[in-house]
Amino acid sequence: MEFTSAAFWAALGSIIWVNIILSGDNAVVIALAARSLPPRQQNKAIFWGSAAAIVMRVALTIIALEMLKWPWLKIVGAVLLVYIGVTLMLDDEDDEGDVGGQAGGLFVAIRTILIADLVMSLDNVIAVAAAAKGNVPLLVIGLALSIPLIIFGSTLLLKVMERFPIIITAGAALLGYLAGEMLLTDPALVARAGQLPSWQVHLGGAIGAVLVVAMGWMLQRRRARSAAA
Repeated sequence: MEFTSAAFWAALGSIIWVNIILSGDNAVVIALAARSLPPRQQNKAIFWGSAAAIVMRVALTIIALEMLKWPWLKIVGAVLLVYIGVTLMLDDEDDEGDVGGQAGGLFVAIRTILIADLVMSLDNVIAVAAAAKGNVPLLVIGLALSIPLIIFGSTLLLKVMERFPIIITAGAALLGYLAGEMLLTDPALVARAGQLPSWQVHLGGAIGAVLVVAMGWMLQRRRARSAAA
C-alpha cells in the first residue's frame, strides 16, 4: 500500500476514526488519574501518559489477536480495572506537599494511565489492527496522529470534572462495567461455561460498576472517619 494511494489514506482515516471512538473510556481514565495533580503537572501527566499509552498500544495491537486467546488474561485485567476504579474514586489529599511528593504523584498518574490503557485496550486494538490490514507503518502513523485528539478529550474531561465531581464516580463506574464484561468473556470461563448471552455479559458489567462505586464510597467514608479521629 503506497503512501500516495487512495487506499493508504482511506485506511489511515479508518485507524484514526476507530481509535477516537474506542478511546473514550481511556480519556476518562487519563483525566481521572491526572485530576489530583497540581495544574502544571496535569498537562504533563496527560501528554506523557497518552503518548506512552499509544506506543504501548502499537506493540499490543501487533500481538493482540494472539494475546486475547490466552486464558485468565481478561480475568486478571478485570481485577486490575476494579482496583484502578476504586483507587481513582479516592481523593489524594494526602499527596499535598513538597516537590518530591508531586514528582511521585506524576509518576503514579502516568503508571495508572499505562496500566488502565493496557487492560482496556485488549479488545479495542483488534478493530485498529483490522483497519491497518497488517500494515505496521500505517498503524504507527494512525495511532500517533490520534494522540492530540486523545489529549484534547482528556483535558476537556479534566475541566468538566472540576465543575461536576459526579463525573469521577461515573468514570469509576465505567471501569467497573468494563471489568465485569471482561471477566465474563475470558477464554478460560467460556471454555467451562460456554459463550454467555449478551444480556448476561451486560449484567455482569452493571454488577461490576455497582461493586466499584460501592467499594469506593466505603473507602471514602472510612478515610473520612480516620481523618476525623
